[in-house]
Amino acid sequence: MGKGGGCVPSKKRMPLATSNDVPKTAVDVPINVDDKSLPADSTPTRGVTISSPPAKLKIYIVYYSMYGHVEGLAKRMKKGIDGIEGVEGFLYRVPETLSDEILEKMKAPPKDNSIPLISTAELASADGFLFGFPTRYGCMAAQMKSFFDSTGQLWKEQKLAGKPAGFFVSTGTQGGGQETTAWTAITQLAHHGMLFVPIGYTFGAGMFKMDSIRGGSPYGAGVYAGDGTREPTETELALAEHQGKYMAAVVKRLAPV
Repeated sequence: MGKGGGCVPSKKRMPLATSNDVPKTAVDVPINVDDKSLPADSTPTRGVTISSPPAKLKIYIVYYSMYGHVEGLAKRMKKGIDGIEGVEGFLYRVPETLSDEILEKMKAPPKDNSIPLISTAELASADGFLFGFPTRYGCMAAQMKSFFDSTGQLWKEQKLAGKPAGFFVSTGTQGGGQETTAWTAITQLAHHGMLFVPIGYTFGAGMFKMDSIRGGSPYGAGVYAGDGTREPTETELALAEHQGKYMAAVVKRLAPV
């Protein structure tokens, strides 16, 4: 995007709307009615079909958060996903690699144990992903990198190939890597054959506001943590919710019919 007017969408391109249309995955299954199992006053109905409700598509929100900033975005992201019919978001933490002693010295708050840890094997059951992490010199934190490093078996079997995924991040300063942290993480998806889904400028006017400090970029939602005490703004949280809705719409489009 140049310094002029930004990106101008083509008039011929169909917009990717966060539609609530349910993917056409339901199948009418004929049910055989056993006459003997019916009550005495019941009349068997021939040719009855019962439509089982379609299984919801699953988006795993997998994150690492030291001071709670990434976790705040993750929870708001789930709200956006759950707002799209036929899709459900699931929150998961990746394992911590630092000792309790080190975390205490870093004044890191306790983890939310109501959100389960995820194993690499569980990733295969998701239809899409949103990975969140703080930056470390423009790259993902070591805890998330360690998790990706343990997905070798999934890579060997290509269990994640073709699945869509996006990123959201936290940085300490405005020049701390809101874009670079997500950009350098794309290599993880490329080796798995996964599809990177950025949000672009689909957030609309909120992407262009200059009246307040705001994390996030066309790569995904983001938050500025400062020294760890700054809380996410409503604009940053709204962008995270939008990313959840946007990813849910993409996953629905890619779902088999």
